Amino acid sequence: MFGNEDSNSNEDSYVERLLDCIKNGKLPEDRRNAMAELQAVVAESHSAQLAFGTMGFPVLFGVLKELDDVEMVRGAVETLLSALMPISQAKSHKNEVQPAMMNADLLSRDEQNISLLLNLLSEDDFYVRYYTLQLLTALLTNSHVRLQEAILTIPRGITRLVDMLMDREVIRNEALLLLTYLTREAEEIQKILVFEGAFEKIFSIIKEEGGSDGGVVVQDCLELLNNLIRSNASNQVLLRETIGFDSLISILKLRGSTYSFSQQKTINLLCVLETIRLLMNGGSEADPAKQSEKSTNKTVLAQRKVLDHLLMLGVESQWASVAVRCAAFRCIGDLIYGHRQNLDALASKFLGDEPQVEPALNSILRIILRTSSTQEFVAADYVFKSFCEENTDGQKVLASMLIPQPLSLTHAPFEEDVNMSFGSMLLHGLALSEHDGDLETSCRAASVLSYILKDNIQCKEKVLKIEIESPTPSLGTTEPLLHRMVKYLALAFSKKGKDVKSTNSYVQPIILKLLVTWLSDCPNAVHSFLASRPHLTYLIELISNNDTTVCVRGLAAVLLGECVIFNKSIESGKDAFSIVDAISQKIGLTSYFQTLEEMQKSFVFSSAKPATKMNDNSVSDVEDVEDDVASDPKNEDHPMLAEMFDSQFVNFIKNLETSIRDGVVNLYSHPKSDVSVIPAELEQRKDEADVDYIKRLKLFLEKQCSEIQDLLNRNTILAEDLAKTGGDNSSQTEPRPNSGSDRVQIEKLKRDLLEASQRVDMLKNDNSKLENEVSSYKTLSAKIENDLKSLSDAYNSLEQANYHLENEVKALKNGGSTMGSGLNIEAIKAEAREEAQKESEAELGDLLVCLGQEQSKVEKLSARLMELGEDVDALLEGIGDDTGALDDEDDDEDEDNEK
Repeated sequence: MFGNEDSNSNEDSYVERLLDCIKNGKLPEDRRNAMAELQAVVAESHSAQLAFGTMGFPVLFGVLKELDDVEMVRGAVETLLSALMPISQAKSHKNEVQPAMMNADLLSRDEQNISLLLNLLSEDDFYVRYYTLQLLTALLTNSHVRLQEAILTIPRGITRLVDMLMDREVIRNEALLLLTYLTREAEEIQKILVFEGAFEKIFSIIKEEGGSDGGVVVQDCLELLNNLIRSNASNQVLLRETIGFDSLISILKLRGSTYSFSQQKTINLLCVLETIRLLMNGGSEADPAKQSEKSTNKTVLAQRKVLDHLLMLGVESQWASVAVRCAAFRCIGDLIYGHRQNLDALASKFLGDEPQVEPALNSILRIILRTSSTQEFVAADYVFKSFCEENTDGQKVLASMLIPQPLSLTHAPFEEDVNMSFGSMLLHGLALSEHDGDLETSCRAASVLSYILKDNIQCKEKVLKIEIESPTPSLGTTEPLLHRMVKYLALAFSKKGKDVKSTNSYVQPIILKLLVTWLSDCPNAVHSFLASRPHLTYLIELISNNDTTVCVRGLAAVLLGECVIFNKSIESGKDAFSIVDAISQKIGLTSYFQTLEEMQKSFVFSSAKPATKMNDNSVSDVEDVEDDVASDPKNEDHPMLAEMFDSQFVNFIKNLETSIRDGVVNLYSHPKSDVSVIPAELEQRKDEADVDYIKRLKLFLEKQCSEIQDLLNRNTILAEDLAKTGGDNSSQTEPRPNSGSDRVQIEKLKRDLLEASQRVDMLKNDNSKLENEVSSYKTLSAKIENDLKSLSDAYNSLEQANYHLENEVKALKNGGSTMGSGLNIEAIKAEAREEAQKESEAELGDLLVCLGQEQSKVEKLSARLMELGEDVDALLEGIGDDTGALDDEDDDEDEDNEK
């Protein structure tokens, strides 16, 4: 310890003596020697760097201000550079002071120091300019933001740096590195550089160096270009409107008869492909004109035939590295995404030479099915994803090509697929696994099919009708394509334990992705899936099996949930109620919702990338994805799935999960609409009156309704509690404004109100009918009363006539009439009586008939009125009183006459 302290002290004093000699030395030679010694000790000693930082900067910047002695200036700049360069030590502590960083911080604090260094760039001495550029680059490494701010405030500071691009080659290259570091995340500096003519200088250097065949200088130029246009809409517009894209696209052209791809050329091509992607991604997210600028850039690039060059690199060039082919595929995907003209251009593009000419989409599909690189599969798969996104017509065209082939072609080797159509090749890939036991090819074909079916109900219905022949010719049977994919899903799980290949770790998730996409908003697909009872059983087993990954269990749970919310079947055992019952009994709602929650927290879903931005591999990271499969021991899923399951798919799954939770809650809150079994106690008993039967049924139904409402209330609260515990965000844990009990009570009140209103309407109708009937009965009663009165009057008139005749007979008797006259009178009286009796009997007969009919009507009306609850006696009260009074008066008159 003490020895080290003595050594540090000696070095401090030695540095101090050298600085004193430089500042106060009389002889120029002594000062130069002291500067050289100081530079050497600072470059080698950790403690010397610390000592220099405490007292050396004022001395050396004093030398830089004089500019009389070029050698001294050169030595001062070189010494400053050494003070900022880290020195590696065999033993270093974590919290030990880093002299290089401390010195860089001290130097950059004074803006005058930066201004003085920039002025040195105009010196004639080559080494002064060279070391000054290296010194500024070292400053940028340790004090990035401070140096950027200082350069912006210094007049013509950036102009001096841009002028260095036209200097000698070594200085130009150093200036390129400095500007590349300087323009990272510095929009103002980017704009100033462009106005200073940086684009012209960059493309001039690239052309001088030989384009993509050039060396590392081309790479530096392209990296600087990418910094200038990355998320900078104004610079992209200037590049498009001034220089144009021709110079950029010319770098993609492959020259020579033998396309050789050195490592540097591969890096250069990756850089220019990144430039094209940056142009197609437009400016920053906050720019309101981003979408229009993206579309304009894509249009101009397509007009410059960039698609031909990209297809050459990605599809036709067999000499390009996997990294270059992948970058070309990603560029193609970005070029056609959301751009109708470019979509049509790719759909109509043909590749190859006569007679082996085929559509470009066929060639890309063949690469997907046949490549041995997972990274290349992902990149080519992105092309079909971009092609089908919001392209309903394109999806229909691809789906229309899916025509089943004979068994001989379906299981033909891949070498014979050159002349196949797109649909035949895709079905060939889907069915190939059954032939050779390789599920990876079917998995890749399933990924392409999922894009064709996405959000397109017509394509889903069409593909649902496709039948694939059995792999065993002797059976001669066919099965739906949907059932075949479920079969492959089960086969992938059975192979997982036997096959140690990493590919099987993404086969199940991708097949599940296809099934989830297919069943979404397609009741017919759900019906087809549930048509085979083992499908539901296997799905439940897959969710309950802890040997599968979190992602597989979660997607299987989503698929099962789709069988609930998109289920329109009324068949027992296959309807939504039966699926929910199966979940509750065989999985448990808590475990089911927990599975969905774990999926959302998994690596695949938490690291999902934006839908239109795939992972841009840096130039130093061109290895395949397979090399990183086992990088994270906690991650059970294949890293490739993080790119396949982009944020768009993750959001789709999240929305489905919400719908599934609500669907399960609703099914628990509402009973089935149809009741097919009638309990025996509802049958009418023997000798039971209808009124008693109706009363008993009413009591039974009221009791059942009360019990059902209680059960629904409990089920709703239970289901919502389970949904809340299964949720993964705070909003799900908050109480909902409409709880389960409230919803049930509201539903009950609504039903009661509806029933009450219906009963009121029915009573109103009955009351109106009763009023009409009562009015008709009153009219009929009045008519009967009039008829009775007329009959009574006729009877009284007959009695009076008879009475007068008798009086006349008596008078004749008293007058002493002769016997003959008496006989005649008696005969006349007898005849008159007989005629009067016949007339009265006829009239009485008619009256009795009428009275009988009316009495029958009155009895029926009285019975009906009693059923309706009316008081019959009150209604009939007073009817016939007048008639009775008249009869009494007639009787009294008869008695008086007889007297």
